[in-house]
Amino acid sequence: MTYNAGQFDVIVVGAGHAGVEAAYAAAKRGVKTLMLSLNLDMIAFMPCNPSIGGPAKGIVVREVDALGGLMGKVIDKTYIQMRMLNTGKGPAVRALRAQADKPLYIQEMKHILENEQNLTLRQGMVEKLIIEDGECRGVITETKAAYYAKSVVITTGTFMRGRVIIGDLSYESGPNNQRASVKLSEHLEELGFELVRFKTGTPPRVISHTIDYSKTEIQPGDEDPRHFSYETKEAIPNQIPCWLTYTNEFTHKIIDENLGLSAMYSGMIKGTGPRYCPSIEDKVVRFHDKPRHQIFLEPEGRNTEEVYVQGLSTSMPEFVQREMLRSIPGLENSEIMRAGYAIEYDAVVPTQLWPTLEVKKVPGLFTAGQINGTSGYEEAAGQGIMAGINAASKALDKEPLILDRSQAYIGVLIDDLVTKGTNEPYRLLTSRAEYRLLLRHDNADLRLTEIGHQLGLISDERYEAFLQKEQLVEEEKARLANVMLKPTDELQAIIEGAGGTPLREAIKAGDLLKRPEMTYDLIEKVTPSEKDLDWDVKEQVEIQIKYQGYIDKSNQQVDRMRKMENKLIPENIDYDDIGGIATEARQKLKQVRPLSVGQASRISGVNPADVSILLVYIEQGKIKRVSNQ
Repeated sequence: MTYNAGQFDVIVVGAGHAGVEAAYAAAKRGVKTLMLSLNLDMIAFMPCNPSIGGPAKGIVVREVDALGGLMGKVIDKTYIQMRMLNTGKGPAVRALRAQADKPLYIQEMKHILENEQNLTLRQGMVEKLIIEDGECRGVITETKAAYYAKSVVITTGTFMRGRVIIGDLSYESGPNNQRASVKLSEHLEELGFELVRFKTGTPPRVISHTIDYSKTEIQPGDEDPRHFSYETKEAIPNQIPCWLTYTNEFTHKIIDENLGLSAMYSGMIKGTGPRYCPSIEDKVVRFHDKPRHQIFLEPEGRNTEEVYVQGLSTSMPEFVQREMLRSIPGLENSEIMRAGYAIEYDAVVPTQLWPTLEVKKVPGLFTAGQINGTSGYEEAAGQGIMAGINAASKALDKEPLILDRSQAYIGVLIDDLVTKGTNEPYRLLTSRAEYRLLLRHDNADLRLTEIGHQLGLISDERYEAFLQKEQLVEEEKARLANVMLKPTDELQAIIEGAGGTPLREAIKAGDLLKRPEMTYDLIEKVTPSEKDLDWDVKEQVEIQIKYQGYIDKSNQQVDRMRKMENKLIPENIDYDDIGGIATEARQKLKQVRPLSVGQASRISGVNPADVSILLVYIEQGKIKRVSNQ
């Protein structure tokens, strides 16, 4: 017998990286929000690597921050090391990566959420959804508490029917020996959801004082660290280094000799694992010609001896893990604190979702994070903030937010999921974004702060600071476009020192900055601004001037594609009524039900000829009324 435990506007099930962003975003929009977690001591826990960011992923964190989310702010307060990656490459692939203090990250995130005015935290296991007239209207926990709401967001990560596997040992569990969510998974199947079985895993953790760091290579943080949040002003002192070592022929021999004991190769694991994050045994088998693989030793915090052995993810038995570790330089006497393991779990096939992350067949229900088939904390956070925003919009009866592929990596991520689906845990890569020169680490605020402010997630004070930065960038670009620089001895020396060709005549400062060897700092030596510009303004000026031609070309591509995106497909279209479309295309269009011709063109199995026929059909206005599309 259930009891009425409360009425809310939005309920978020799960408190991982998707759940916290969803709950915070909904609460900041002014709606009464409930976040339910299996364990409130594990809010925003990192069950795998103790880090945030990296290529593409780090840009997502900046986007979450630009929209008003939490991940960037919290990692900026709790990192032990910060590094900018790909500094030798162009701005489109640069990205921050931070090593996190895992316990402190949880503590800081929980503190923020506990003090959010419109947010209630409760501990509880959700087993069923409350469905009324085909719409989701709440949840029921194992203690028979019935919570009611106008919309619900499920962010259960890898907990749904989770199963941990170590060698021939297998048991029902979520990550880090937390309880698995079984009945909710079964309930979703009863409701007609299509689920898939995925797999991920972690490496062993070892105790720091058993490592001989003299046999490894130090990996320090940046001397002058950048940050994820646009609001962060101060760096954390005394960064902690990571360390690099390698596997070798002895490590690989141990793996080869014990391959039959690996759950992955014995047949115990049925789920599909992530291609871009393989286990060490998978790497040794697939890349047998490689004599060694990188192993990073990553501290898990300032006040713990636990060290994460990045690169050694495995489902081997514990005694084999011990042998593998002790064959690696620096780890000859290492002691395991936690064994590595694989985990299988249920995920929702994401083509069942609208681009808002609302479930097509159950209005009022949203899903976000690894339940949608993704991997990674950052992908989860990006989905979480969007699901929270749109769940609040649903409760407020307002228009939803959909970011397109030219606005954000978050837009690329969600469009890929709901349009193409995924047959393995999805990882965001820079190569997935066709407009990646527009979606840079440095300009997330220029792309998304306006949206965050309109939604009430960005404060007026922060928005005013953003507008001031935007104005300073434009003013400095205009100044450099008009300042003429004469080929003085000082300027010629600067140019030659940078490896450039001396000037023959006067040149505009902006045109000189376009040269590949020139930087804003060099230009500033001969024509400094009268205003005291912050480094991020100078960075933005340099990038926009230097890459203006490429940016303009990308914007032209966006404009062409936007015409397709703006060509909406009527909701009542009957794809069976369209002659000439290939059978596979018809099936995929009926499954995905794209909102626009642009989205239809990205569906796997829908070719340009099918798109042309669809366009003609829509323009002729031959849309039939159908009862159940």
